[in-house]
Amino acid sequence: MAQNLYDDPTFFAGYSQLPRQVHGLEGAPEWNVIKAMLPPLEGKRVADLGCGFGWATRWMRQQGAASVTGYDLSEKMIGRARAETNDEAIDYRIADLDTLELPVDSFDLIYSALTFHYVADFARLVSMMHRALAPGGALVFTIEHPIFMAASQPGWIEDAQGRKTWPVNSYAIEGERRTNWFVDGVLKYHRTVGTTLNTLIRQGFQIDRVEEFAPTATQISEQPSLAEELERPMMLLIAAHTS
Repeated sequence: MAQNLYDDPTFFAGYSQLPRQVHGLEGAPEWNVIKAMLPPLEGKRVADLGCGFGWATRWMRQQGAASVTGYDLSEKMIGRARAETNDEAIDYRIADLDTLELPVDSFDLIYSALTFHYVADFARLVSMMHRALAPGGALVFTIEHPIFMAASQPGWIEDAQGRKTWPVNSYAIEGERRTNWFVDGVLKYHRTVGTTLNTLIRQGFQIDRVEEFAPTATQISEQPSLAEELERPMMLLIAAHTS
């Protein structure tokens, strides 16, 4: 079973205060890029893996999706999502992505935001998603960028000129990474960009678009703290489809 920190009261309290949880999708700087990577949603059957509070599930229904099923390991997340959703075409289910099996050809789009780097066996997950998508189905997901999470001790350091630098070490050594984020010992799984893309290709996906998110000048002018995101990519965004 995957590590479930989101039901930890301390972790959940801190996570709930993140701008993207307080303000929803518009609080996520990468959201406009994600929207441009999504296929038309009218009439689509959608799965949202790691749905959290349900922000994306509700938005997708607003865009015309026929149904949206949100999956999340956290009872607290699912409870909040259910409390804030009033739509019979949206279903929320508690599920562990390390073991989740979706019915064959059951969805037209699988979406996930910042979740797959918590999954131990990415190849198994990708294979399962490929089976679950109907022919021509789409997969759009975001993960922490491998450059962001590769280091054994991630965090900003300053070089001799006082410029912020993000260390990248052990990049080719894939596997567990433990970091401190609201609580100690948050478990993630580092995979290189090549491994991520090649796993998708081997399982039968065709890659449509890859983005290494960086904020725009307008976003930085409105939120100056985003300027540090130009120093290294924090998120990798991928769109793919089945044949």
